[in-house]
Formats: sequence, structure tokens, C-alpha cells
Amino acid sequence: MLPQASDTTAADTAATESSASALDPNVPNFLGGLAGPFRGAQQDTTSDGATGSGQEETPNAADQAATMARDFGEFITDLIRYASTGDWQAIEGLLYQSTLEVAGKVIASLFMAALYFVILFLLYRLVDRMLERLLGHSNRIEAGVQGLLQKSFRVVALTFIIAMVLSSLGVNVTALVAGLSIAGIAVGFAARDSLENFIAGVTILLDKPFKVGDYIVVQEHYGQVDEITLRSTRIRSLRNEVMVLPNTQMITTQVVNHTKQNTLRIDIDFGVAYKEYPQEAREAVLATLEGDDRVLTRPEPTAVVTGMGDSAVTMALRFYIRDPSEEVKMRWEYTEKVREALRDAGIEIPFPHRQLFLDEARGLHDSSLFQKAKNGDGSQPQTKDQEA
Repeated sequence: MLPQASDTTAADTAATESSASALDPNVPNFLGGLAGPFRGAQQDTTSDGATGSGQEETPNAADQAATMARDFGEFITDLIRYASTGDWQAIEGLLYQSTLEVAGKVIASLFMAALYFVILFLLYRLVDRMLERLLGHSNRIEAGVQGLLQKSFRVVALTFIIAMVLSSLGVNVTALVAGLSIAGIAVGFAARDSLENFIAGVTILLDKPFKVGDYIVVQEHYGQVDEITLRSTRIRSLRNEVMVLPNTQMITTQVVNHTKQNTLRIDIDFGVAYKEYPQEAREAVLATLEGDDRVLTRPEPTAVVTGMGDSAVTMALRFYIRDPSEEVKMRWEYTEKVREALRDAGIEIPFPHRQLFLDEARGLHDSSLFQKAKNGDGSQPQTKDQEA
């Protein structure tokens, strides 16, 4: 019985020593190893057996993985040994010490990441405002290109900030980017339409068929280009409606730009009766343009005969304006002025007339139309059957 007691005492002594060793911070454990990925700048000291000198090396991802695996094995071994001996106090001490170690390192890492984020974000906001002011005072860069440059800078800057914050937390950004690149290929196939619109948007900004502020006609819709994004073009109509068209559609359909040449010709169509003289009508409508500074004198305004219709001689008043944005307003204004000028000059503006002749319409003999058409003796007009 005494040897057995001696053996039990020795086992308890070993367990106690193991417990003390577990509470020693120099002893690695699994939970402490969990902090390995969060130690971005951790350095391990290794000894050279031949010379006995120390050399500092920065651990890579493989070394961190090996450290975690070793600490995991030691942690599981300690738990099994303490559980087999029933030393719950040692297990509690091991978990408590490791939790404190991990919590301290995680809090430190989160604090450094937050500090990185605040500093970089403030710097980003400062540069973004400077870029916005610089582009706003530039007359050579169009509004669409300015928007593209600002959005591109914001995307790149925010991506850089996120990468730096993740790197400060110990995340392998290179592996993360590689994984996202592979996923990006699949996303690219799924978002083919968005990529096509993106390329079309860049083409519009470089080719410049129109720019923000231009008045255009697309798909029989007239309006002002309100915004050009990398996905779509927004056009504001005369009724203050916004029409959103994909960029691919804007480069494949016909677009008429009324502002590209800085001047625009307006045609006011009208007609006069055949009995009137076109020269008199010409003098009457050209007089309405006198004294209007919005109308260019070169090229000179003209009034020409454009055709001969069924009931009128068609003519057109043509003149150029300085500001294409006033096209609709001046078209409405001079349409009314032309009508009033012809009226004041006593020139007839004809409109279609239609006469209806009824010949032997037997179904209408009893109607009031035939009752009003009397013969000389006041009798009803006779039909062929009555004459027979």
C-alpha cells in the first residue's frame, strides 16, 4: 500500500508542476496561438546552433500556421492530461490565462486598426475636397470627366483604406485579393451587361458625342443631358422628367445633338393661299425678326417656299440663334409672331376644305337633307325609280 501511495503522490506532484507550467506565460497554448494571425509585425527569435548568435526573422503565413498547429496540439494535450487527473483548477487557470492573452492582443489590434482607419479616412476626405475644388475651377475638363475622376479616386482610396485596416489586423491581403480576383471572373460573366455599360460610358466620355448640359434628341425624345455615369445617361425633358438610358443604348442609337455647334437654325413652317404672293408673305414674316439680339444676322434670316400642297403654298421662316438652349422657347414665340404678321398683312392662311356631294343616295331620301332640296314647284327631287 505504501508504494501505491508514493506513486499517487508523485502523480499529484507532476500534475501540480504541469499546472504551474501551464500558468507560466512562456508556455505556448492554443488560445494564445489564436492571436498569431493578428500579429502582423510579430518577430520570432531563433538561435544559430553553430555560432550561438540570435537572428530576428519576420514570420510568414506558413510559420503562423505552423505555430497555431503546434499550440493547438499542446493545448489539447494539456486539457486531456488535466481532465484525466481531475485537476479542474489547472484547466480553469489555463483557460483564464489564455483568454486574457487573446483578449489583450485582440483589443490592441482593434485599437491600431481603428487608428489606421481614422487617420487614413481623414486624409482621404482632405484630398477628395481638394480634388473637387481643383476640378470645379477647371474649364478644360468636362463635367462628365470630372465625375468619372472623382468616383474613380474614391473607389481606389476606399479600397486602399480597407486593405490597410485588414493588414493591420493580420489578414493576408494578398491571398484575399487573389481569392476576390477568381470570384471576380465569375461575377464578370454574370454582370456582362453592367460591364458593357461601363465600357460604353468610358467611350462616351472620351469620344464626346454629347456632354452634360447639351440638348439632344434620342428616340424622338428631346431634353438636356443631366448626368453621365459609368452605367447610364440621364436626360431631363421639358416637363422636368428624367429619362434614364443605358450607355450601350446611347452609343448604338441615333442621337441628334442640338448644342454641338454652339449655334442652331430654327425653321418655322407656315402656308399661304394660292391667291397670295409669296414675296408679300416673305416681307411680312422677316419683319418679325428685326431688333431681336438673340437672332444672328450672319447667316441672314430667310423665308423660302418649300412646296405646294393641296390647299396652300408652304413656306418656312429660317433663322439662326446664338443660344441653342432657347430653341423651344423661340420656336413657340415665333410661330405665334408669324401667324399675327400674316394676319396683320391681310394674307390668308388657308386650311383644308372638304365638300360632300350626294348623288342618288336613296337611303337618305327621307332625311332633312333631301327635304331642303326642293324642285322649282316645291316637290321632292325625283329618283330614277320615280321617273320610271
